[in-house]
Amino acid sequence: MHGLGRSEETDPSESAKDGERSRRAKRARGPFACVTVVVPDDADPFRAERTITGQHRKEPATDKIRIGLGHDTHRVRPGGPLRLGGIDIPHDRELVGHSDADVLLHAITDALLGAAALGDIGQMFPDTDLANRGRDSAEMLRAARDAVEALGWRVVNLDCVVAAQRPKLLPYRQLIRQRLADILGIEPEQIGLKGKTGEGVGPVGREEAIEATCVVLLAAET
Repeated sequence: MHGLGRSEETDPSESAKDGERSRRAKRARGPFACVTVVVPDDADPFRAERTITGQHRKEPATDKIRIGLGHDTHRVRPGGPLRLGGIDIPHDRELVGHSDADVLLHAITDALLGAAALGDIGQMFPDTDLANRGRDSAEMLRAARDAVEALGWRVVNLDCVVAAQRPKLLPYRQLIRQRLADILGIEPEQIGLKGKTGEGVGPVGREEAIEATCVVLLAAET
């Protein structure tokens, strides 16, 4: 039969095999169109077998980039100023913690350490160590950055969210971004910072706590 029907010369078993191969070998589009990713039956989920310009090799799927997530929560109490993002913000409440309680710097520190599989801030700076009492969180963030860079990683960008009923973050956003850039040795344009409220509910909404979350992207130094 001719036209749109299957050719009489086509072996159904071969057609099925071709379909299976088509499903298992996907050619990337766009600037990486020369890369074919082949997923074998016994594929290790953390490794990919790649064919690049005809050459076959195996490499870890995360050998070039790492993503880290950091989160922290600190209670607030009457007082001030509010230490947040490495700057002092005029406010009638302050954060409570073993160090200076900068919740945003702590979240970023955790994100960096997590991306490089270096544990967390509590392991690097335990609250059982008196040297960390009242410690400047910028020092801790720099130490985490140095540890990450020592393994051959660099910060590509980070995106942060601060959840606080008060104060509004917008008037201080550029100051915080610049301060974070100075601490990390990057540009403010590599830092995203957003402020959210608690909508009057929960610990954040009742002004009992402030939370911060950060996602960081690391890339291998070349």
